[in-house]
Amino acid sequence: IEQAGKTMPVILAPNTSVGVNLMFKLLQITAKAIGDYTDIEIFEAHHRFKKDAPSGTAVKIGQVIADTLGRDLNKVAVYGREGITEERKRETIGFATVRAGDIVGEHTAIFADLGERLEITHKASSRMTFALGAMRAAFWLKDAKAGFYDMQDVLGLKD
Repeated sequence: IEQAGKTMPVILAPNTSVGVNLMFKLLQITAKAIGDYTDIEIFEAHHRFKKDAPSGTAVKIGQVIADTLGRDLNKVAVYGREGITEERKRETIGFATVRAGDIVGEHTAIFADLGERLEITHKASSRMTFALGAMRAAFWLKDAKAGFYDMQDVLGLKD
């Protein structure tokens, strides 16, 4: 793939949903403004047949937040709280996963402080949203120069 990007435009997008990719931008803004002062938790839910947990999108949400805050996600991620017998550390990013029924995909990032919390949520009710995002990316790609791109480029959200 890296070689291909030298001679043609390539989009690498683990999730082509326009809403999810806009969520990534909103998370950068939110983490920059309040991330150091809040407890951060990521909740995700998918259908009962999904095998990975947490989902790749949930991990990407955590990565976006951690990168914005200058943290190493591998060091601050907490996957479930079973067996933890101490107070929550502020710098951690928690992950909670649900697998049930036919849920297409739900992701919520929670920034919680004492007295208030902000939740940024994306819910996919149809897999069609991913196809529509991929089509949007393909139309954008036809005019792009050789290089590596992602959905942030497609949506004009890069800084």
